[in-house]
Amino acid sequence: MNIILASNSPRRRELLGQIGVRDFRVLSPDVDERTQPGLSPAQMVEELSLRKARAAAEKAGPGGLIIAADTVVALDGAVLGKPQDEEDAFAMLSALSGREHHVYTGVTLLRDGRAATGHEQTAVRFRALEPQEIRGYIATGEPMDKAGAYGIQGVGALLVEGIRGDYCNVVGLPVFRLGRMLAQLGISLLPAPQNKEQSKA
Repeated sequence: MNIILASNSPRRRELLGQIGVRDFRVLSPDVDERTQPGLSPAQMVEELSLRKARAAAEKAGPGGLIIAADTVVALDGAVLGKPQDEEDAFAMLSALSGREHHVYTGVTLLRDGRAATGHEQTAVRFRALEPQEIRGYIATGEPMDKAGAYGIQGVGALLVEGIRGDYCNVVGLPVFRLGRMLAQLGISLLPAPQNKEQSKA
């Protein structure tokens, strides 16, 4: 099957490979990520993942299955995007310090013009952080291209006290949710069991 990942995120590529999807193309859709006021974080990521999938479909042409995703971090319902500069990163991480926040990822599967969209939510709790720790983390450069100014798959793991939900969702692709959505399309990522008689032959 012709599978297209509508994202240039190396983390999403790695997660697809982790669950056995290795033969896929990558298309990076250029979309307007502004959304209308009043959307919840869940509604926002679903809308943006659908927008990315449709933009990728225009580039890719007919045929194939498109997988698109969008991830945001929300604290008390307010969305934290990627930091604009180091001071913005410091403000975000200071706000997250010692508190629980939520990570939302919207996923869209698009095939033959038909779309299926869903989202996953994971709760993440930071330990209390000292200002010098936050500055030290920012100095690694890791926070600057990530929603919420941290990456749980990197040095940012040192900040995380615990999570409730899908860890992969925090990385950027909820593979459990994706697997269930693919199964609804008749696509199983688990190998079919061998017939016992065949395995003896």
